[in-house]
Amino acid sequence: MIPVFHHPEYVAELPGHVSFPMSKYRLVVDALAEAGTEIEPHLPDAMEREWIARVHTPAYTDAVLASAVDPRIERRIGFPVTPRVTRRSVLSVGGTHGAARLALARGYAANAAGGSHHALAETGAGYCVLNDLAIAATRLLAEGHVRRIAIVDLDVHQGDGTAALLADEPRALTYSMHAEKNFPARKAVSDVDVGLPDGTGDAAYLDALAETLPPALERFRPDLVLYQAGVDCHVDDKLGRLALTDAGLAARDRFVMGTARRVGAALASVLGGGYGADRMAVARRHAATILTLAREVAAA
Repeated sequence: MIPVFHHPEYVAELPGHVSFPMSKYRLVVDALAEAGTEIEPHLPDAMEREWIARVHTPAYTDAVLASAVDPRIERRIGFPVTPRVTRRSVLSVGGTHGAARLALARGYAANAAGGSHHALAETGAGYCVLNDLAIAATRLLAEGHVRRIAIVDLDVHQGDGTAALLADEPRALTYSMHAEKNFPARKAVSDVDVGLPDGTGDAAYLDALAETLPPALERFRPDLVLYQAGVDCHVDDKLGRLALTDAGLAARDRFVMGTARRVGAALASVLGGGYGADRMAVARRHAATILTLAREVAAA
């Protein structure tokens, strides 16, 4: 069975004009069941204020926890931070941390949410309220569960928030491969950035990954990889600019897991981006990533 962190409150109702596909966090569990996959369900704990405030400013942390975020910041996020969104956000961070802890014991675990890589210290942005990747990494390092941690971000958008938040942490490596001309317009500086041209397909994408990811992980030797496995680089994604097929995504995921295992690192995956009118199709892509990663571990 695949260990998956999920909570019914990963889905929060949003105003009708908001295009963010919140329902996919419920549908990904349905897609795993549809594929005949037995999951080992884990309920996340809500992340405590102490750890959120180690990454985000105290003022922004308190505003999120009180569901009292400045409307200007809410516009940057793309939706209002209601009490339900606050609850969802702290649970999502807890799910990433929980999946990471379980992956260290089991080799792999998934969070069926997370990947909020645009959130910065003092603000959310781009559908991201709290940066679960940076918070989880900071806590794991502070509590001594890992000596070094790598965030491998293959969302179609650069992981700018994660890069900025962990820039001064030498025990964390940030790697982002993304569409260069996509959001955000102003990129941050990751430890490794690979910007790809619009329309990059399977072969060129996998070549770029093979040229850049193994050397980075072999030099750094992390204990754990947090994998932001966004599927918005798919050719049919609404917000993506790349052109990966289903087979390309599967090859990507196998390569990431294989590389992590070769350097002796456990891996925890988070959903990241995936957009489109057909929410179930998006959920199936996310589910396929979880299945591919789990099969790669089982086959080793």
